[in-house]
Amino acid sequence: MTAAPAPAVDPVRSAELAQLGLSWQPSGQAALRGPLLRLAEECDRAFVTLAGIWQADEERHPASLPAERLQRVDYLRSFPHQATFAARLAPEEPNLDAFLDGPVLDEGGTIAVTELAPVSQVLTPAACYHVFSDHLGESFDGPRYLTTRNTCFRHERYYVPLRRLSSFTMREVVCLGTSAEIVDFLQRARAALDAFFELVDLPLEWLTATDPFFRPRANPRYIMQRVEPVKHEATYGGDLAIASINRHHDHFGVNFELTRGGEPTHSGCVAFGIERWLFAITDRHGTDPAGWPRLEDAATKVRSSLGGGRT
Repeated sequence: MTAAPAPAVDPVRSAELAQLGLSWQPSGQAALRGPLLRLAEECDRAFVTLAGIWQADEERHPASLPAERLQRVDYLRSFPHQATFAARLAPEEPNLDAFLDGPVLDEGGTIAVTELAPVSQVLTPAACYHVFSDHLGESFDGPRYLTTRNTCFRHERYYVPLRRLSSFTMREVVCLGTSAEIVDFLQRARAALDAFFELVDLPLEWLTATDPFFRPRANPRYIMQRVEPVKHEATYGGDLAIASINRHHDHFGVNFELTRGGEPTHSGCVAFGIERWLFAITDRHGTDPAGWPRLEDAATKVRSSLGGGRT
């Protein structure tokens, strides 16, 4: 089957985003400054405020994970088409000399690598993987709520400014607990997001989704996601997912040896793609920052209405 072509980029829209502070690279990466950078930071502060509904503890993690940790959940077999690796030249002096004796860069701008050192790190594909990895082997005596932000990396077939990027910013709120506690967390998160969307005037539709498995119909996890949906995306404009709610059951608990009362911990998360929020807000509310919604104020109202404390 022939893959669908990449959508055309609107030059007028691109020019507007550039004036707001977007510098776009063909590699699928974005640099932000000015109004867009300020809006991105306000988005993140709003999401942290929403995480305060559960008094979630903040964590900060590095840019990559050990491949052996990710492979605990079979990531490299499930998503080899999206994985991005942290690679470097083998450090032996003859290899470095050979690199220096070569062109270093070819005419197309590609690095003329010689021998590479063993590749053991994968650039972060989703912020929450670090949470499970860093708490490897821990036991919990109650529900645990955590929030983290990271730059995530995924190889895609094509890239569109702010909509589809090779590196992007993800804020997540994660709950570790019993099955019942995860259900409660995700239900409250759905209610919080619905209230937040209404306050900031972003019309969104919740759609059932599946993760982008490689050769999905041969992957049993894809089949299970179709039979029992565990991923729901808040979608703007019919096709742009700007947030998602995910139920993992005990998948991460089993594979990262996380326990509660002697049983594998269940988990769930809420994820926000910050660059996509920039697209949705500027598309819905225009390019004048004076017309953009007050995101932190809206998040504070939602947090207050839902109690702002752990259950």
